[in-house]
Amino acid sequence: MRIRATVAALTGTLALSALVVPAAQAADGPSSTPRLAAKAEQAVPGANEGDTEITKVTVNGGKDVVVGTSNKVTFSVAVTATDPEGIGAGSAFLYHGGSVDTADGVLAPDDFDGKCTVVNATTSTCTVTVVADPKADLYNGLAGSGWKVYAVAGANDGDSATNEAYKSDANVQRYARLTTNASPEPIKKGKTLTVTGALTRANWDTSKYAGYTQQPVKLQYKKKGATSYSTLKTVTSDSKGNLKTTVKASADGYFRYVFAGTSTTPAVTSTSDFVDVN
Repeated sequence: MRIRATVAALTGTLALSALVVPAAQAADGPSSTPRLAAKAEQAVPGANEGDTEITKVTVNGGKDVVVGTSNKVTFSVAVTATDPEGIGAGSAFLYHGGSVDTADGVLAPDDFDGKCTVVNATTSTCTVTVVADPKADLYNGLAGSGWKVYAVAGANDGDSATNEAYKSDANVQRYARLTTNASPEPIKKGKTLTVTGALTRANWDTSKYAGYTQQPVKLQYKKKGATSYSTLKTVTSDSKGNLKTTVKASADGYFRYVFAGTSTTPAVTSTSDFVDVN
């Protein structure tokens, strides 16, 4: 109920901001302000008025939003819109779920007044800044691609547009960590080398890091003096996220684990571990 009440309040706020903000910039001057303010009070979220059109919405420049266990992450949402009389305002928030009415998570800007940059006489891009707080806004079930954008735009003549379900072009992901340790060191050529590691990721429910289990992780090797790594094998993380495998020592070189990532968790490469072979 709290999430639904929050979303309802946000949709109302955006509907008002899209209509009231352009009022001071309207072509027919200050006398239009009372008319637009009255119109805003009657605004129905999701209803378009006039020939305003939202043409594009971009979350975080199209890059995934990666959040750990404690630090707040700031990112932008840009709303591009067009109207024959020009665009005076735009704003947006993110929600998670099938529709805005059934949202189970929300990420919203503190300031709904987007900073608008004119593209040309009819088009502007308005940008808001959103802060994702892992301790207040997120839980594990919200990770991944299930985010949508509720966007609004207001034209200089008082027209407006609303799009309730722009699919986000960025996932919201749980930050990942990956380690590598090869032993024993040094080692004689031809002997067995054990390479261990751990794949963990942020747990938003506990504010701690926990093992990412049953995930394929590549073990890579680069011979000393070489310029690139080669993949030796793929290792699956165990029930605690741990990694362990063995290889034959052949020459001085570097070992590392590489995880390709999933929709809920970003790709991550461990720091390499150098092994002296004699």
